[in-house]
Amino acid sequence: MSTETTSRPLGRFYGVGLGPGDPELVTLKAARLIGAADVVAYHAGVGKQSNARRIAADLIPDGVVEEELRYPVTTGATDHPGGYAGAIAAFYEDSAARLAAHLEAGRTVVLLAEGDPLFYGSYMYMHDRLADRFPTEVVPGVPAFAAATASVAAPLVRQTDVLTILPGTLPEAELARRLADTDGAIIMKLGRTFPAVRSALAQAGRLEHAVYVERASMPAERWLPVADVDPGTVPYFSLIVVAGDSAAADPAGRRPPVLATTPGATGRPTDRPAGEVLVVGLGPGPDRWVTPEVTEALAGVDHVVGYAPYVNRVPQRAGLTRHASGNTVELDRSRLALDLALAGERVAVVSGGDAGVFGMAAAVYEAAEDPAYDGVAVRVLPGVSAVQAVAARAGAPIGGDFAVMSLSDRLKPWSLIERRLRAVADADLVLAIYNPASRSRTDQVVEAQKILLEHRPADTVVVVGRDVGRAEESLTVTTLADLDAGAVDMKCLLVVGCTGTRRSASGAVWTARSTPS
Repeated sequence: MSTETTSRPLGRFYGVGLGPGDPELVTLKAARLIGAADVVAYHAGVGKQSNARRIAADLIPDGVVEEELRYPVTTGATDHPGGYAGAIAAFYEDSAARLAAHLEAGRTVVLLAEGDPLFYGSYMYMHDRLADRFPTEVVPGVPAFAAATASVAAPLVRQTDVLTILPGTLPEAELARRLADTDGAIIMKLGRTFPAVRSALAQAGRLEHAVYVERASMPAERWLPVADVDPGTVPYFSLIVVAGDSAAADPAGRRPPVLATTPGATGRPTDRPAGEVLVVGLGPGPDRWVTPEVTEALAGVDHVVGYAPYVNRVPQRAGLTRHASGNTVELDRSRLALDLALAGERVAVVSGGDAGVFGMAAAVYEAAEDPAYDGVAVRVLPGVSAVQAVAARAGAPIGGDFAVMSLSDRLKPWSLIERRLRAVADADLVLAIYNPASRSRTDQVVEAQKILLEHRPADTVVVVGRDVGRAEESLTVTTLADLDAGAVDMKCLLVVGCTGTRRSASGAVWTARSTPS
């Protein structure tokens, strides 16, 4: 006698987008799946009816099993031992278990999602827990911002405009920076964040054309300029539309002033005298390493020019225009800064670390050699350099004579770098190495190690500082022979000691000030 066992096929899980609120914006596919479901699930807030169920009410068949996934808390206090995060995590686990029981029984489960399931939606947390266990399909829906832009009939982005979608929960300074750096923007998650969002829009120069939209596509829909909104009336179902426009002169939609010029090579405006270019160092990482002098200078300029990661470190404020660019166009951005100063604008060019140490200062002076910029003054404000930061973390390895080199051969031939490495090694100088490697340059630090070992003992102390001053900071003290060149990248700065460099019992690295004759 044999016993046969049969396994029941698993049910199918659907994340179905319902659109922004108008039932007529539900897709045909979503409607079909809801009508054929064994189980219809939906989220609901504390003490509230489910908006998702309201949208789909006429599509849910009689007799279907309904699973209401009601949040235990939205914001505020909770007695859960894990706090708010713990309460929400437990809720998601319990909700996933409830839906999994239906799917294991072979039932088709449709989880309703407002807007689009994968756009700031609660569906995603169920997807994370169930999609790898059961057959799953996501049905897209019209996102709320599409309904909002349709309501105000404002073209959001066109041609090469960049659209950025931002949560209003970002820190105000970060939100202002991102608003200043994009063409069009959508700001979600308002409610209690609205006052900070409005302030960020003003700092970025985007408040005038920002439109607030509430309950887009719903019967209670309304929209008005952000500047006219009472912060106390802002509900969760609201967002802000900041239209981009490629016809505008800059990302903030401001057209440049028309400058009356006289004929000639410089094209200098007749109504404003030429200004100056400030070249400033922001230090190697944390804001506390930016000098008060630099902070004061940045507070008084109209334009900030630089490599994008450095421009991003400058707080946005009203009246400030940002000009971010890539990593290999130093002369182009120098000329841009000089042109702006020539037109009477107040300009700062920013560098990481110290602008005069492998930074933008030399590039600005090189571009300023053009006689067209004779009337523009250039002033350099010092910053904390990366070599100072790494040395301070290690102890005092540059307490005596030292040299600084870059291993990048973008602006000089490798043969010259080799010759200088040998000269520094032969002179027994402590050597700080910038730009030791990159994604396209992985062999040069290996070659540098070989060259230095020809002149220095194998046990020469080497300090490897990575991301010093940032959250990811690490500091490794090793020897020249044991240096793992393969682990060195562009985020590292190396300090190679000399015969007078030693490591103390506490682990500090220092170089003697005196050298025996």
